[in-house]
Amino acid sequence: MPLIQDPTAILVYLVSLIGLIYYVKEQSWAAKTFEIIPPVIWVYFLPMISTTLGITPEQSVLYGWVKTNLLPAALVLLLLSADVKAIAKLGPKALATMLAGTLGVVLGGVISIAIFGSWLPADAWQGMGALSGSWIGGSSNMVAIGTSIGVRDELFGVMIIVDTVVGYGWMGIVIFISAFQSRLDKWNKVTSSPVQELSDHMAGSEKNRVEPLSYSGLIFMLVIGLGLGFVCLKAGEFLPDLGNIVTSFGWTVILVSLFGLGLSFTPIAKLEKQGSSHLGNLFLYVLLATIGAKADLRAITEAPVFLAVGVLWITIHAVVLFSVGRYLRAPMFLIATSSQANIGGVVSAPIVASVYQKGMAPVGLLMGVMGNILGLYFGFLTAQLMQWVSRL
Repeated sequence: MPLIQDPTAILVYLVSLIGLIYYVKEQSWAAKTFEIIPPVIWVYFLPMISTTLGITPEQSVLYGWVKTNLLPAALVLLLLSADVKAIAKLGPKALATMLAGTLGVVLGGVISIAIFGSWLPADAWQGMGALSGSWIGGSSNMVAIGTSIGVRDELFGVMIIVDTVVGYGWMGIVIFISAFQSRLDKWNKVTSSPVQELSDHMAGSEKNRVEPLSYSGLIFMLVIGLGLGFVCLKAGEFLPDLGNIVTSFGWTVILVSLFGLGLSFTPIAKLEKQGSSHLGNLFLYVLLATIGAKADLRAITEAPVFLAVGVLWITIHAVVLFSVGRYLRAPMFLIATSSQANIGGVVSAPIVASVYQKGMAPVGLLMGVMGNILGLYFGFLTAQLMQWVSRL
């Protein structure tokens, strides 16, 4: 019998693990380790190891409750910070480059499963569908799509490995290319870009200012996140089930994303100044920890084939993006940032942006938010397309 069985005790244990991970991350001696293995990996695999060692159970009522209630709340809180008006000011060239990166991920996933399908498990399209969410905006989309379409927990763990190894490997290549951006810009016959003006605007934007967390602010975050998430959960039950992709919970995810974006235009968006996205990320990581606790460590044996799939997938993404960038005469700054805004999301896009052009981190953040918005919808589309291809 597992050492911890009470649902409340399991929750305390998992939250404590997340706290320990972030405590260690802040220590100077662990900085290099977390650069190689990011927190999301630890949040998933430490609970998996805990279950393997008999500390936590494979099944608990807590796991279902967390998925049903915390994921919708997390998405609402994470999308409050979306500055859609500022995204529109990026200009057609930047937006087109970003969409080219997204298109590359969609095509890459479909072509990859068509080529490797005979070597992959029957439900590979589900895991790759979840991964497409991560590669169009970040891990929050991966969790949302994965839970919506029912990815088995072991396969989800394999996708996290691919996301980390291939995704961060590609980030390293993108950063390496920065040394040659002048030559590549000259070859692309680059014209001027409006991103510097936008970067200055974003850096001084009131939306980026931080305020101390107040008691009323925390209550409002919980009410909006949990309350709106619950309403969308119930509303999703009345909408038609469209198969394995858009189930009732899939409708819930779509609804909360639409409402979250809608609220980003209202004064409620000011809650981001007090850290609404941090609370959303905490909810998301608790969910990720429960998924890890249900998984089987032996599933990692499936990773090598999926790693090959991931390499081909990223290669297709790069070819599409660079081809469109060449056609648009886009600077390498936009091409690289667009790629990382898709593959890495809001965490790594600002890093890549600042590597290419100092002071451009706000533009990278903005494009990462754009990827976060696109990821849910294009992720569902990619999953559907891969399901059709896998049946051929």
